[in-house]
Amino acid sequence: MPEGVLPIRSNIADDYLKRRGWNDAGPAKLYIRALRSSVMSLYEVSEIEPGTGFLARDLIRGGEPVRISERSASQSLKTWDRIGARVVTVGSKHVLSGGVLSFNIEASDTLIVALSDAPGKRRSRAKPAFDDETLRALAPLISTVWLFDTIPRALGPAVPVLHNNDGEEVVFHRVRFPFTRGTTQALIGERLDAVSVLNRENAQFWNWLGSKSEGGGKVTGRGTSGVMMPDGTRLLGTIELKGRALTLAVTSAERAALGRALITDALDNLVGSPLTEIETVEQALAARRENPRERESAIAPEIATPLVHSMLDRQYRALLDEPVPMLGDVSPRAAARTNAGRDRLAAWLKHLENMSVRQTDPDDPMATYNFTWMWRELGVEGLRR
Repeated sequence: MPEGVLPIRSNIADDYLKRRGWNDAGPAKLYIRALRSSVMSLYEVSEIEPGTGFLARDLIRGGEPVRISERSASQSLKTWDRIGARVVTVGSKHVLSGGVLSFNIEASDTLIVALSDAPGKRRSRAKPAFDDETLRALAPLISTVWLFDTIPRALGPAVPVLHNNDGEEVVFHRVRFPFTRGTTQALIGERLDAVSVLNRENAQFWNWLGSKSEGGGKVTGRGTSGVMMPDGTRLLGTIELKGRALTLAVTSAERAALGRALITDALDNLVGSPLTEIETVEQALAARRENPRERESAIAPEIATPLVHSMLDRQYRALLDEPVPMLGDVSPRAAARTNAGRDRLAAWLKHLENMSVRQTDPDDPMATYNFTWMWRELGVEGLRR
């Protein structure tokens, strides 16, 4: 056999121990041997101790949760998160073999269904559905489901082509006209009031109006965007006076050109040469994501928290008697009457808790809400593990 080529049944861990194992301490060798026999599976996380570890329940093979000793991931995981990982048993400890794949509930459910449909496999409550050898062969399926869910979300949703109600592609334009020397807002206002297509809203704001819409626009794009006044008149743009400048805001290049001509003709030498700022729909969405507004609550946390929690109590208590799609369109109380319903009920409650603790601010009243009473009232506390 050529040098460097491993036998078909060999394993890279065995090869490393044979060639370089003499250079490693005992614990490292134990870890590598354990890594050789580990398999990828899907786990549900609970009872997290940041910086120490967490409980992990195997959603594919079943069984009781095991305590994972882990410093890094335990600081970022949230209760009821689902992860794809290799759990390695070294002595009396369970550790992760490296990185983990984060699954949302939809992707994890897709994976479980796909594995359940594997040839010759039927899920059973009495014993695990897969032995290690079978699950080892299905590891690529776990990675594939994760990739098919993660890549589209990482790329972001496709932004549709938007058109205004004149059929023009939406591109935001802000055209700023500086006042010339001696020009005042009052003088500008008088001129703008004399233009028939401009309607004054207040001392510093005008609407630029088009004709009334008859519902027969020439829109050819996949999406439309247009604003109308209560009487059906199309809003072409807005004009605002601020400081020593006039700003025209419109939603297309064509309207920007028409608006510049309209204002130049109406104001003549009262304003200087305009400066135009252009922003696409994609840029506008990105700016919102990168620069979210700071939301400072006007209510102190010690007052807001009990108010929000009381509101959630009422909302969830009412929901216990209403149909829930995730439960097969039956109410939580009805679902609690059957074994299959209780399993779905536990998954639903875990989903609610997981979404709650994922709030950006850990002190947010939504993040600190306690769902324990729902588990107790529905009689499924034993499934909260």
